[in-house]
Amino acid sequence: MLSTDFTMPKANGHIQKAARPAKRRRTSGVTAKPQASGTVAPKAMPDVQASSDPRNVAIDRVGVKDVTYPLRLRERDGGEQSTVATVNMYVSLPHHQKGTHMSRFLEVLNDQTKGPLRPDTIVRVARDICNKLHAEEAHFEASFTYFIRKPAPVTGMIGLMDYRVTFECMANHHDDFVMTVSAPATSLCPCSKEISLYGAHNQRCRIEAKVRFDGTLWIEDLVELLESAASSPVFAVLKRPDEKWVTEKAFDNPKFVEDIVRDLALALNREDRITWYSINSENFESIHNHNAYAQITRSKRAIPASG
Repeated sequence: MLSTDFTMPKANGHIQKAARPAKRRRTSGVTAKPQASGTVAPKAMPDVQASSDPRNVAIDRVGVKDVTYPLRLRERDGGEQSTVATVNMYVSLPHHQKGTHMSRFLEVLNDQTKGPLRPDTIVRVARDICNKLHAEEAHFEASFTYFIRKPAPVTGMIGLMDYRVTFECMANHHDDFVMTVSAPATSLCPCSKEISLYGAHNQRCRIEAKVRFDGTLWIEDLVELLESAASSPVFAVLKRPDEKWVTEKAFDNPKFVEDIVRDLALALNREDRITWYSINSENFESIHNHNAYAQITRSKRAIPASG
């Protein structure tokens, strides 16, 4: 799996003298050129990054950032899609080493992403970075837009919904993988509905979940959990019957930002594959000049079983 590392050969510091040119002799009007029997040994390039550093300060993360890179991902229904990711790759650097070898990050990325990118591929990339750069710890992050074909609720018209996704992996003595998905949705204010004679203020919100999990968890699985916590999901294509459905769905399901994160937490607690989560929701308020925000972080191993 690992690419073979290489170093430039050391020069032996010796340059051979060129042999004395052979005497010329005439042969049918053609003059022979002298041949040099000696060659100059190549001079090795110094490895400045591998040199020692006297300041005795370790660096937590050093590497390459904002690498634009094409990726292919497998979909839950068996298909594949291509996308473009922004990739960050880092290693920890010991106090005695001057620098890291930046080009090796890209070597590993090119070697490991020839096929569809999946969470297990991300783990291999992080492990390979750790090994190839001889680091105690390696970090890999890939953020990208993921598209899902989503039918409208009444007419069934298909539209492409875009979701922001991030894969993060840390490799050291054990592997740690975190998937982050954010989804747009609709929230309708319960207080506005309660105090108003008619109508209620509503707005788009952005719901995000970072999760650790066992087994396979598709992006589509997490999107469905996120959207189910809102007053109503949003859609790329809506005809009039669909718009009526979304409006009434949100009105019948009012939620504060606190309600969204609590309902999402309960849904994630019921999902056996998820072992840890950090979730948040941000409401882009339609009647205020500020946003509303709520956040919950939990390890499910610390959650007591409910009856």
